[in-house]
Amino acid sequence: MTNRTSLLGAFLFGCGIAMGCAAQQPATDHDHVAPAARVVDLRRLQPVSGDAVAGAGKVKVCVACHGAQGVAIVPEFPNLAGQSATYLYVQLKEFYSDQRIGMVMNGQVAALSDADMRDVASYYAALAPKPAGRVDAASRGAQLYLAGDPAKGIPPCQGCHGPDGAGPRPHWSSAPQPPWAAFPHLRGQSSQYLAHELHDFRIGTRAGSSNAKVMQGVAATLDDDDVQALSAYLEAL
Repeated sequence: MTNRTSLLGAFLFGCGIAMGCAAQQPATDHDHVAPAARVVDLRRLQPVSGDAVAGAGKVKVCVACHGAQGVAIVPEFPNLAGQSATYLYVQLKEFYSDQRIGMVMNGQVAALSDADMRDVASYYAALAPKPAGRVDAASRGAQLYLAGDPAKGIPPCQGCHGPDGAGPRPHWSSAPQPPWAAFPHLRGQSSQYLAHELHDFRIGTRAGSSNAKVMQGVAATLDDDDVQALSAYLEAL
C-alpha cells in the first residue's frame, strides 16, 4: 500500500499547488501562525486512466450508496456512472487528503492506493449514465444553466458542464484551455445532492482545488430560489 503522505505529495506535485494568499510574517513567541491552506491547481492535471476490469472488484463497498450500476440508491449521494475517470479520481484524492469532507467517504478511501483510485474511477466511468429525462426549456433553471443571468452576475453553467449537462465540448482556441475531464457531468444528479454541493461551495466547505474556487464564485451569485431551480432542472435533464 502506498504511503499516504507520499501519495498525496506526489499528486499535489503533479498538479501544482497554489498556496494561501496571506503573506507570511515571521513568527514570534506571541504569535500563532496558522498554516496556509493548500489548493490543488487542476489546470495542469493530465487525463487519468486505470483498469476498469480490476476496478469492478474494488467497488463492493461503494455499491451500498452509489448502486450496482453507479446510480445512487438515495438522493443524498451522487450518481457515478458515466462520470469522467479524471473527475472521479480527483474527488477520491480530495476525500483521501481531507480536502473534501463527506459523510463516510473519508474513511472509505483511507485504505485505497493510487492504483485503486484509478481503477475504481475507470470502472464507474465505463458504466452507462442515467438515461436523459424531459425538462421544461422555459423554466428558470433552464435559463440559468444555458444562459445565466447577466443582471445578477450569474454565468451560464453550460460553459463548463456542457449544453446537455453531460460534460463540456472542447473547442479549438489559440488560448490555453482548462482540463475538461476534471469537470463533472451534472445531468440526472438528484436535486437534493446538487443543492447540498452548491451550498457547500457557497460557504467555502468545498475549496480544495482551483475548480472548487471557481465554483465558490459562481455559487455566491445564486440565491436559494436559483439553487433550487437549477438543481431541479439538472435532475430532470
